[in-house]
Amino acid sequence: MAEIKIDCTGETCPVPLVETRKALRKAQPGDIVEVVGTHPASKKEIPMAVAALGLELLDVQEEAGVWRIRIRR
Repeated sequence: MAEIKIDCTGETCPVPLVETRKALRKAQPGDIVEVVGTHPASKKEIPMAVAALGLELLDVQEEAGVWRIRIRR
């Protein structure tokens, strides 16, 4: 099992969502993809995309305007 980290700090839509989707496509089942970013809209869009793809949203945290989303493929 691998952990894939994507840093989208400072990027705006749709970059974080596009990068997340790319990472999820490359990930093997069971891998964990962690996305870090600052764009508020992406913090809502990524979990919706995860649900639409039928994947598991493990965790969403935000601290000082930086969010971290963990997804299991």
